[in-house]
Amino acid sequence: MKSSVIIFPGSNCDRDMDVALKKFGFDNQMVWHDDSKIPKSDLIVLPGGFSYGDYLRCGSIAGKSRIIKSVIDFANSGGLVLGICNGFQILTETGLLPGILQQNKYLNFICKNVFVKIKNKENKYFKKIEKEVLKLHIAHNEGNYFCSNDELKSIEDNDQIAVTYCDHEGNDDEKNNPNGALKNIAGIFNKDKNILGMMPHPERMIDPFLSGEDGSIFFENLIESL
Repeated sequence: MKSSVIIFPGSNCDRDMDVALKKFGFDNQMVWHDDSKIPKSDLIVLPGGFSYGDYLRCGSIAGKSRIIKSVIDFANSGGLVLGICNGFQILTETGLLPGILQQNKYLNFICKNVFVKIKNKENKYFKKIEKEVLKLHIAHNEGNYFCSNDELKSIEDNDQIAVTYCDHEGNDDEKNNPNGALKNIAGIFNKDKNILGMMPHPERMIDPFLSGEDGSIFFENLIESL
């Protein structure tokens, strides 16, 4: 299976994602933001980081970069597109996913391990994962997901909530919400479930020496599903 990771000026998780994808069997290639075409791929990843220094608004400049048209075309054709952290922000900026990512509720940068509850397994990203709760890592200042009431109704009606922040038992209530995200949302799909944006980093949890392996479960499922 072939994957492509898009590199933007300021990306800092692109190499981590490259290591993770290759570890679990993907033939990965790195694609520069100023390229116009993406090589043949089964999966495109928009990695975490601070694209263009997060000037103007997180992901806003990256959302207008030259490569994005190819990403949008690939997504609209049914291709799998995964956006992690800043990649999630870019996906909302392009309109591929609804809503926005605001500054964290308490105006602080959060860097810690969290638990997330899988809300929908009818998709290739989570289909064969037996666990209901995963331990992953977050590192962001703007991870507070928000959308309009109409968008929220549409998201809920179409089962587009992918993962929510929770405790180790899967309780996704307000006290387990690290950044103030609406409905504890940590990640969402588009309506067709081929696009996933989420704030937690599975690529940072692929080895016990990196404090956990639940990210391994995510990537193993993904390549098996593909």
